[in-house]
Amino acid sequence: MIGTLVATAFWAMLPAYVPNNAAVLAGGGRPIDGGREWRGARLLGDGKTWRGTAVGTLVGVLLALGLNALADSASAALGAELPTFALPAAFALAFGAMCGDIGASFLKRRSGRERGAAFPGLDQLDFVVGALALVFLVDTDWALAVFTPSVLAVVLVMTPVLHVVTNVGAYALGVKNEPW
Repeated sequence: MIGTLVATAFWAMLPAYVPNNAAVLAGGGRPIDGGREWRGARLLGDGKTWRGTAVGTLVGVLLALGLNALADSASAALGAELPTFALPAAFALAFGAMCGDIGASFLKRRSGRERGAAFPGLDQLDFVVGALALVFLVDTDWALAVFTPSVLAVVLVMTPVLHVVTNVGAYALGVKNEPW
């Protein structure tokens, strides 16, 4: 049962887990805040760009569509019924993850943290909150069917661990400037 919950949680969140990493790889471009400041600090910073947001969202949606093609065979191999993604749910998970990260950047600037500075808790769950909030808003029936309380609990425990592992890996590969 635990294995099924973990597989379902991981599968359902993949379209939200990948976009921010894709945005980092796409990198550069025009900052969303256009360099504007509020009370002496940038609104978001140079790390939040239109190109990164668009690429991250697109990669998340395409990943969801790819997972749809693999769902039957993956479900059979794992012995668990993995969800398929309706297009609105796929978009909401990917774009919501990007929005959650953008919102966290705004909060970091308001708290005086510079780009790349750690903000424990927020750094690990910002994109999850954004993705889940938007998917429950945009495709409520799909979200309620997939994100049961047990699956949500697994997502909230599993995500910080995955976040730390992937960020340390990206730092070790030289893709990120800091390991968080």
